[in-house]
Amino acid sequence: MTDLHERYAASLMNTFGPPKLALVRGAGAHVWDADGREYVDLLGGIAVNALGHAHPALVEAVTTQLQTLGHVSNFFTTGPQVELAEKLLELAGGGPGHVFLTNSGTEANEAAFKLTRRTGRTEVVVAEGGFHGRTMGALALTSKEAYRAPFEPLPGDVVFVPYGDAQALAVAVSERTAAILLEPMQGEAGVVVPPEGYLAAARAIADEHGALLWFDEVQTGMGRTGRWLASEGVTPDIVTLAKGLAGGFPIGACVGLGAAGELFEPGNHGTTFGGNPVACAAALAVIRTIEDDGLLEHVTVLGQKIRDGLAADPRVTEVRGEGLLIGLDLSADVSAHVFAAALEHGFILNNPTPNRVRLAPPLVLTSDDAEAFLAAWPAILDAAYAQAGS
Repeated sequence: MTDLHERYAASLMNTFGPPKLALVRGAGAHVWDADGREYVDLLGGIAVNALGHAHPALVEAVTTQLQTLGHVSNFFTTGPQVELAEKLLELAGGGPGHVFLTNSGTEANEAAFKLTRRTGRTEVVVAEGGFHGRTMGALALTSKEAYRAPFEPLPGDVVFVPYGDAQALAVAVSERTAAILLEPMQGEAGVVVPPEGYLAAARAIADEHGALLWFDEVQTGMGRTGRWLASEGVTPDIVTLAKGLAGGFPIGACVGLGAAGELFEPGNHGTTFGGNPVACAAALAVIRTIEDDGLLEHVTVLGQKIRDGLAADPRVTEVRGEGLLIGLDLSADVSAHVFAAALEHGFILNNPTPNRVRLAPPLVLTSDDAEAFLAAWPAILDAAYAQAGS
């Protein structure tokens, strides 16, 4: 492992800091590092590896498509591209619309940001604490000062309001507003769930002022919460997807519903790799597997079991989330120590803030792996609190 770490430091840009592990193999929800040590992956590539690692359906779909037709450019179309667009519109509610396929979540949000400009308005009202990507446009929609400051000035006319505060949203939105942008649950902030009725209120506010409602479901979509979309029940004008969409194969989607899907004209936007048949075949394989294997119900039941188990320890002050997108607060700022202790016990999780832990495991996580983690959880906290002196 030391050799890979040294080679990494010598050859890759220092954008992520030193890697925590050098991983060499995966199967299901398990991964192995360069020293041969096994871990249960409770982060899933940050909500990406929906089917875990080396899932036969995904391997077969990518292999077969690559052997058939790999890349054709967007001067042409392919069966997988059209089929995926049709399927995404179905999952988004079944009404009319159009899809722009990209390579990532930030590109999906970049496309959506440009789409809002086609309304003739420029203002976007966005919630504080959200994360929408690292490109200059998507970064302009992300409120975190540490991310923004090194790259300012960013594209302007963005207004930030507190997340979950419908009154603040109503005050901020006007006839100047092109779009309201919200995550149905804020992932990077530590899985923050809005109050009941917040998304519906956002829909009503957007309608009152003729603005678009845009849900960023890059992290929450594609079965992560036990539903295809976490915003189910409230129909947006734009929904952006990525992460789990193709189970680890790079793809994203900007879905424009109703009239929003008609805003782009030829030449307004483009992509070289977006919508290529291999990525689309991968996404279709993920969707079919979630459907055929009943994973939405599995995610719902297993997620509740994990949340209940985590909450049983008094050092956990709050547990949030739905399905297998889970966040929790700790009684002290020890989340970095929890991350380290979990690794020692053979589990990978995430510490997004000093007192918060996030779990986003593969949707195929087994009950046995969940039970093993819950059994180890008190010892993980013991070690973390002892190391922190708390």
